[in-house]
This record gives sequence, C-alpha cells and structure tokens, in this order.
Amino acid sequence: MLEQGFGPCYGKDMAKVTSKYQVTVPRKIAEQYGIRPGDDIDWVAAGEVIRVIPPAKQLVYESRESRLHLFDLATERHRPASIGTSSNAVSR
Repeated sequence: MLEQGFGPCYGKDMAKVTSKYQVTVPRKIAEQYGIRPGDDIDWVAAGEVIRVIPPAKQLVYESRESRLHLFDLATERHRPASIGTSSNAVSR
C-alpha cells in the first residue's frame, strides 16, 4: 500500500498550483538552493519544460548565442544519440 503523497504520480517534492497560480517551493528544494521567503525566482521556458532559477543562479542573457547554448543544454537529453559519436561532439 502506498502512503498518500508518495505515489508514482505525486512525489514529496511535487508542488501544487493554487487557484491564484501560486506555487509553494518544497522545503528540501528551498534549503538545497538557498531560496528564502521574498526571493525572486525566474521561470524560464525551455522547450517542453520550465526551468526554475533560484536567485543565486540567475543568469543575464547577453546574447542570442548564450540563449541558444542554454536551450541546447536543456534539450540535450531529448536528442537521439548517434552510434559511434560522443554526445559532447558538436559539428558546425
């Protein structure tokens, strides 16, 4: 028997969105990333996922190339691996 809140569809680090579109950061995550009440958190669309950027890790996007690099990093696991090539190799 599964305990409520710990089933395969709901993890202990899962957060719910309230009717006011507010989200509570799980304490474990907040402590790990130094998130405190009143901090501004960036929400960045990255393909089909959303990256949540804590205050200490917020980046300044200075160029198109840096944004593309971050997108490539975020979507790397979705790309099919080629046989015989390293995932770190990039052809240009």
